[in-house]
Amino acid sequence: MKAPWRITIAMDEDTYKLFKKMQEELGLSQSELMREALKFYGKHKTLFETIEDKKVYTHAEMLRLGEHVIMDIDHWLLFSKFIESHPEQDKFWELNKAICEAHAEQFKFYPVEQVLKRLEACNFYTLNQVVKNEYTLVLNSDVLKKFVKTLLKETLGGMGYHVEIKEDLAKLRLKVLGEPRERLR
Repeated sequence: MKAPWRITIAMDEDTYKLFKKMQEELGLSQSELMREALKFYGKHKTLFETIEDKKVYTHAEMLRLGEHVIMDIDHWLLFSKFIESHPEQDKFWELNKAICEAHAEQFKFYPVEQVLKRLEACNFYTLNQVVKNEYTLVLNSDVLKKFVKTLLKETLGGMGYHVEIKEDLAKLRLKVLGEPRERLR
């Protein structure tokens, strides 16, 4: 058996503390921890290269807290189409309003852009900022247009923002017309 390669690395204090903490938590030797970390990074590096770092953490947080689920887009569109044709769709929209109010309370200290990015992480749309306080939301399907528009209008309105949302064929254009008074101070 060939002798393993030996390397020496230097770490700053914070990195060393993290290294020791992980070594203790995982019960691994220094060498094994480094091998596992390199294997993990090698296997998942495309996540860190192609996706915004913050988006990965947002997904992990949303799933960890158990408030969100991962759903196939076809199922999601099926539910959306079903709601639009259901005879009691008004009941759905009324119940949805209460959820939007809860989101407004949850996000009340967030700036608009942070709320839009969080909802983008849910794959409702792809977000593009046009200029300050103006955004284009490219929808995954026009079936979602009413849902996303209602979600944004109710949530941002509940947070005290005054917004204008215009519909295009496969996108929404959102303009922030006014901010809550508390933010202006």
